[in-house]
Amino acid sequence: MDKLYWLDQIKLQDRSKVGDKAFYLSKIIQRGYPVVPGFVVSAEILRQFLENLNSSESLVADLPHSSLHLDVTNWRQLQQVASRLRQEILTATVPQQWVSNIFQAAREWQTGCLILRPTLAVSTATPGMKNISGLLESVFCQCEPEAIALALKRTWSQIFRARSLLYWQHSGINLQQINLAVLVQPVENAIASGLLTADPSGWEIEATWGLGIAIALGEVQPDIYYIQPETRVVLEQQLGNKMLAYSVDDAAPGAFSQPVANSVLTTNHTCLTTYLLQEAQQKQHALQEEHLQQIIALGTQLVSELGKTFTIKWTLAQQPTSSKLYITQVSPSQSVIPHLHFIRGLGAAGGRIVATALVIINPQQKPEQLPKGVILVVPTVTPDWLPLLQQVAGIITEQGGLTSHAAILARELGITAVVNATSATTLIQTGERLLLDGDRGEVYRIKGDSKEEMDKGREENLLSSRHPSPKVSHPAVTSHLPMIATQLLVNLSQSTLIEQVQSLPVDGVGLLRSELMVLNILSGQHPNSWILGGRQAELLELWSDQIMQFAQAFAPRPVFYRSLDWRSQDLPSLSDSLESSTQSMLGERGTFSYLQNPAVFELELKALASVQQAGYSNVNLLLPFVRTVEEFIFCRRKVEQAFLTEVAQFQLWIMAEVPSVLFLLPEYVKAGVAGISIGTNDLTQLLLGVDREQGQLAKVFNERHPAVMKAIAQLIQMAESAGIPCSICGQAPALYPEIIDKLVEWGITSISVEPEAVERTYQAIARAEQRLILAAARRKLH
Repeated sequence: MDKLYWLDQIKLQDRSKVGDKAFYLSKIIQRGYPVVPGFVVSAEILRQFLENLNSSESLVADLPHSSLHLDVTNWRQLQQVASRLRQEILTATVPQQWVSNIFQAAREWQTGCLILRPTLAVSTATPGMKNISGLLESVFCQCEPEAIALALKRTWSQIFRARSLLYWQHSGINLQQINLAVLVQPVENAIASGLLTADPSGWEIEATWGLGIAIALGEVQPDIYYIQPETRVVLEQQLGNKMLAYSVDDAAPGAFSQPVANSVLTTNHTCLTTYLLQEAQQKQHALQEEHLQQIIALGTQLVSELGKTFTIKWTLAQQPTSSKLYITQVSPSQSVIPHLHFIRGLGAAGGRIVATALVIINPQQKPEQLPKGVILVVPTVTPDWLPLLQQVAGIITEQGGLTSHAAILARELGITAVVNATSATTLIQTGERLLLDGDRGEVYRIKGDSKEEMDKGREENLLSSRHPSPKVSHPAVTSHLPMIATQLLVNLSQSTLIEQVQSLPVDGVGLLRSELMVLNILSGQHPNSWILGGRQAELLELWSDQIMQFAQAFAPRPVFYRSLDWRSQDLPSLSDSLESSTQSMLGERGTFSYLQNPAVFELELKALASVQQAGYSNVNLLLPFVRTVEEFIFCRRKVEQAFLTEVAQFQLWIMAEVPSVLFLLPEYVKAGVAGISIGTNDLTQLLLGVDREQGQLAKVFNERHPAVMKAIAQLIQMAESAGIPCSICGQAPALYPEIIDKLVEWGITSISVEPEAVERTYQAIARAEQRLILAAARRKLH
């Protein structure tokens, strides 16, 4: 190792060696701005390390000169290659002299904790690759030689993760073009941390208590401040939901050491600690007025350096007698395109994409097909749009909340989506190119639609680090996961996703949405039409085959098949929709509709029986929207008549989503209910009296509302008292990972989430269980 590149000494010609993240920080630290000090282990060091790997594997023999031509559509091959390459790096030895140089330099800071930030530069052949924060993640470690060596290898190995290899291939980048350096910085305790996002239309500041990891991991909903940049006036401030915070180990009384999820950041468990905030502190904004004004003043100064559009990450370091504001990351605007128009909605499914808009004013006039790769702009989405949505790259709806049909479908299919974007169909025209940000809930119109004004490389400058085509795969999950006792299940409806999902660390399918599953086989006709038209046998075969695909893929893991739960307004395009008032928010939903017209339910039961007869005993039945014990008994008898209960493993569960279950659960258990699954979406709307499809009521539709949380706690306790399992399959755990602590503490049996949320939910469950174990150990100790 020839030298380390200190931030305050980096020169223009060093950019390819130190990467863009370190280069931008060096520019502003050398102009006198407060930046956390640091040095860079250059990209040349990684090349030397890879060239000296001593391995018998032909796969690694030519690194870093190999281009690794992979068939990235072969998911299993991609995972295997990525795993082998990363294992080679993690088991290799970093030269002792390198480690010693880094350790000696870091000791000058007299800190016990370091952060290693990947900082990347890609050759000029691919100018679009500049901002990939999130694809490569920071690593925390102790300031000790052994820990530094391991953290360095973990940082380097990330360029060979499955999602990284996938991204390089789709971006036309080979390994020779990638220059990955590592920025090493000390970690100090923070009073608060967050982001400042500036653009000409306004500034937004996010803040949370402690280190900013909690925001990066999505474990808190930060406070948000909206600023008018010209006057520096705070136009609006919103209190977030901050239940926990992070600090350097031993800094917080009563704190407990906790690994941070690999999905965003990784850490040595002796370096950081996470602790629950007192209730009074949760109700306070993280920034005092003087600190808020310091951040605004800093942003005002940076406009002269970075222009009017940029993002910085900041931290308010805790010092013995005062505090000091530092910049930890700078992201200048990568876009050369002005934001001529801006629409804000609710970010319903993450990712950022650039594509052409297709506007449909009347959702009742659903086309037979859509062009592939467009951004669909429509007032609302109903479930019967599902077959068409698999062609689109993004969705914008004028209506709907985070648990609306559009949001749920988009998350399952991996499609970027923004809902509740008021007047979107009026403001956007078909053919316009849009930047759709599903993380922030924002839509930008891109100036010009000709290739001369917007080439592909410049469009990619606008994209976040998420894979630009999020439908390709779900996130790779590390093979080094902690054991968890709480079952983690997955919500599914599409058989096309089985291959991608079955390798995830899940214990089965907690919610197989039948109504979405069968839309693929109904050919636009209601099941009643098939039955009345004498095509019952044909439909039965198709239905059985659909269920069997899930049973076979996940066996012997359980599959909880939820029987049909349709409202007439959900299926406007089906020729024989259910006969109920289209004005009704609820309609003749769930088991009540079975009493009115049992033919379709009986067909479902025959399909389940066919799956059992084929030798699969892992499929259970989950009854939706059960209002009364009498409805359940009617369904139970139908189940018995279909001989499903003759298979010993078969279980009949109900959805716990109608509030009456809070009073009737013991009676349901006496009537034969073997388990419950809490549907937080419907439970919330019925407890709070808010239609979940109405996005303008998003602040009122809060699944973390005390009434909802108390209802969930009561259901879990009642199920435990009755000796039956209790799952939860609504959107709440995926949207608000912070409630998983409470769910595990209360004794939830299993949690079922969309595929995209599996990894972060797994880690959240692991953290929650470790906290309980530690708390129990401490009680025993004292």
